[in-house]
Amino acid sequence: MTTFVKASHILVKTEDEALKLKEEISNGKDFAQAAKEVSLCPSKQNGGDLGYFTKNQMVKEFEDAAFSMEIGEVSNPVKTQFGYHLIYLTDKKD
Repeated sequence: MTTFVKASHILVKTEDEALKLKEEISNGKDFAQAAKEVSLCPSKQNGGDLGYFTKNQMVKEFEDAAFSMEIGEVSNPVKTQFGYHLIYLTDKKD
């Protein structure tokens, strides 16, 4: 059975930026608004929404983090070849 996850993300250049953003989001800043303001990914137009995806569609580090999260959780910074991501898991289905 294939599992799908739905996630949004914010991509920044440094771990410090990602940590600062995570703190702001933990203190009530809207994730989608933060994505629109600072994310380096084109998905920022949609508040960072990447839609549903399955295994082997994203880079390994990103995918490993997203598939291990609970719905509603915001990840710690995840480093990939593109930079540092904060991932917000919005749904999971089989």
